[in-house]
Amino acid sequence: MLTFLGARCAPASAARGGHSPFNWPLRALIALALSGCVPATTSVVTADPADPAAKVARVGYHSTVAPYTGLRPAMPAPWRARNDAVAPQPKQDQ
Repeated sequence: MLTFLGARCAPASAARGGHSPFNWPLRALIALALSGCVPATTSVVTADPADPAAKVARVGYHSTVAPYTGLRPAMPAPWRARNDAVAPQPKQDQ
């Protein structure tokens, strides 16, 4: 869309002898890309690792295998009784 508008306004801009006002997205993109190369200006204040009186966050423990349930092989259940319990009942009126 911006390319279309820039192409539409280019003849009028050339007649005036100025630049197209629609090149700001390209300039903004270049500025955004180059902003990643600038070093951070804010300093991060951290505690001195050699200071024994420095306050630190508590250490928490979360087990990685806590929800585990063992699924060892088990003896198979009697399948005929279980199958008959869920099978559709035969119709008696036919």
